[in-house]
Amino acid sequence: MIFDLVLVGGRVVLPWGEETTDIGVRQGRIAALGDLSRAGAERRLDCRGLHILPGLIDAHVHLRDPFNGVWGDAQVESIPTGTKAAILGGICTVFDMPNTSPAITDSARLAEKRAYLSGRAWCDVGLYVGATKRNIANLAALEAEANVCAIKVFAGSSTGDLLVEDDASLEAVMRSGVRRVCYHSEDEYRLQARAPLVSGGGPHALHAEWRDVETAFLGTRRLMALARKTGRPAHILHVSTAEELSYLAEFRDIATVEVLVNHLTQVAPEAYERLGGYAVMNPPIRDRRHHDAAWAAIADGTVDVVGSDHAPHSREAKERPWPKTAAGLTGVQTIVPVMLEHVSAGRLSLSRLADLMAAGPARVYGLAGKGRIAAGFDADFTIVDMGARREITEAWIATPCGWTPFAGMVVRGWPRMTVLRGRVVMREDEVIGPPSGMPARFVGTGVRH
Repeated sequence: MIFDLVLVGGRVVLPWGEETTDIGVRQGRIAALGDLSRAGAERRLDCRGLHILPGLIDAHVHLRDPFNGVWGDAQVESIPTGTKAAILGGICTVFDMPNTSPAITDSARLAEKRAYLSGRAWCDVGLYVGATKRNIANLAALEAEANVCAIKVFAGSSTGDLLVEDDASLEAVMRSGVRRVCYHSEDEYRLQARAPLVSGGGPHALHAEWRDVETAFLGTRRLMALARKTGRPAHILHVSTAEELSYLAEFRDIATVEVLVNHLTQVAPEAYERLGGYAVMNPPIRDRRHHDAAWAAIADGTVDVVGSDHAPHSREAKERPWPKTAAGLTGVQTIVPVMLEHVSAGRLSLSRLADLMAAGPARVYGLAGKGRIAAGFDADFTIVDMGARREITEAWIATPCGWTPFAGMVVRGWPRMTVLRGRVVMREDEVIGPPSGMPARFVGTGVRH
């Protein structure tokens, strides 16, 4: 057999366990596993001493394109810069959120964004479509369009018309289509009732007081009641409370769960005391009880996906006095190093990391051809050095806003190479061009009826 590429001697994280083996790649897909020392190959990549994970996926990013009707924001983020940050951090595929300006809520805007990816994206990209009260009747058709990862519902706290907060509208969304719907779960009515807490300003830690545990838990309880009523599967994004995690364990037949790397890594009030506005996100960083509950949910299998919720803002926007501080943190470039540190610290295994950031997203969203190292799957690999020790610095960050809440964190484990469909696109912190990202494919989409 002749291969385009053979990865030689790496410790490979397979669905059935870790093995030291070779991987043969042909025409962008995995063609063989085993001893390929006698096989012909156009290129051999020495991976001895390194771990090879399936190409990791960040299923929750905001790349900000389009921005005020044009493509790219030179001060904050864009699809070209955000996907470059992704591959520098070892991510092969991202799913990009729809709350842009204008928002991605119809077929025409979806087509424009899909076309824009060509020649500009460094990694593969799945596209969310936003639900509004005006496009509910079209959601079943929109979720079936090519490259759509999911319908996204902001049940609390959104921009523009991307807010679907009442039970009647939420139920109508659930009855329009069949695929799993993704939710930002906060109760808008409670948020508004607690708004006086923000009127006088104050320390950034008050953000977590305003968007309290009950705001998140009440939103999730309402969504689960409607999911049961309609039979529509739900994916609850950025679950941040112990109460929600315990509750969602009783809905495994109909609900899947995402937890953010921030809620696994940062703890209040220390994060607010150290970072100020650079710790402000929705839902908020919470105290140690919720942090520990998130790790317990990782350990017992309640959590399906870990994402970054990469949501960059300018320094000026993050440094405004609270409550005018912009909510959202950068993360697509740092999620892999931070999670590798958690592996090194013994909080989870590399196999569980691959489940949470490869197999899990593929399973939840129906991502085709990705998520595991197995014959016939895309030859996407995140190749890491678990012996590396390195400090995360802002000089390394490719996102134009140039900051990270993890600056100064020393991690054990680092992405050495990112391989996308058999092509090395990042090696030793250097991007290897030109951009070759493609729209991600999902089971049952792109079929004309």
